[in-house]
Amino acid sequence: MRIVFMGTPPFAATVLEELAAAHDVVGVYTRPDAVRGRGKKLVPSPVKELACALGLPVLTPRSLRSAEEQAALAALEPDVICVAAYGAILPREVLDIPRLGCLNVHGSLLPRWRGAAPVERAILAGDAEAGVCIMRMEEGLDTGDFCVSRRIPVGDLGAEALSDELANLGARALITALAHVEEGAARWTRQDEALVTYADKIAKGELDLDPEAAADVNARRVQASSAAHPARCAIAERGVTVTSARLAADGELPEAARGLGAEEALFAGKRLFLGCAAGVLEVRALKPDGKKGMDAKAFAAGVPALREGDAKWGRRHG
Repeated sequence: MRIVFMGTPPFAATVLEELAAAHDVVGVYTRPDAVRGRGKKLVPSPVKELACALGLPVLTPRSLRSAEEQAALAALEPDVICVAAYGAILPREVLDIPRLGCLNVHGSLLPRWRGAAPVERAILAGDAEAGVCIMRMEEGLDTGDFCVSRRIPVGDLGAEALSDELANLGARALITALAHVEEGAARWTRQDEALVTYADKIAKGELDLDPEAAADVNARRVQASSAAHPARCAIAERGVTVTSARLAADGELPEAARGLGAEEALFAGKRLFLGCAAGVLEVRALKPDGKKGMDAKAFAAGVPALREGDAKWGRRHG
């Protein structure tokens, strides 16, 4: 089959690598190079970098709504368009181009978590499982029928690790779906509208830790965090990004940390604890502002107040 692929982030690059090894990818669409870093340099997307390395033709239109761009796409004569986290809406005119339709690798167990941030939302909601669906695209937001679904336990996987797992799972699921579609043997499952939930984009500062939240909520914020959306707070007036944390079970707390109140921070038994509105959060690793990442013990060594029992913590402002 002649396949056009559309995608942008690392998740999509993983899917493209598997797809290109199995099929004839005649064109790769990705978002235009973006300004990144302090140097404000234009940086290509992970999909563009991989496509160039594989020698695949790359196209980076800002929109697919113009007649010219649609004609250029149609000229590639794709049998199917495969999409994974492309980052742009496909108009009806594009959806109608390939003879076998457009397939989307969506990182959730549809109809749960339609939308932009399904992995993070699954973690924040405390879902026991996450997954991928190969969905037939239509004009609605992730509303199409799906033909292949795969699931895995979330466990203690962070957002980036879980996304990597789902990308590999989704790549294999897409290969299976393409075989079924080509043979005319795909079995499509309609989504149950009564079970729909939406995965809105993660807002700036949404994953910051808050002593007024429960400890398990803060723990899930850390688990759902990433370089793009860090879990930040202030401990003993020091701004930090928490990179590893967990809900501390009551039976595991050292005596000094039992009954720790909201906003109280303590280093006891070689462990760092933050009191929350309900429960206690144990911080295992963090990155102080302007410094490299470190474990809790290394951080506490430079903060006497944490060992003396009079330290506070809270949301970081600014």
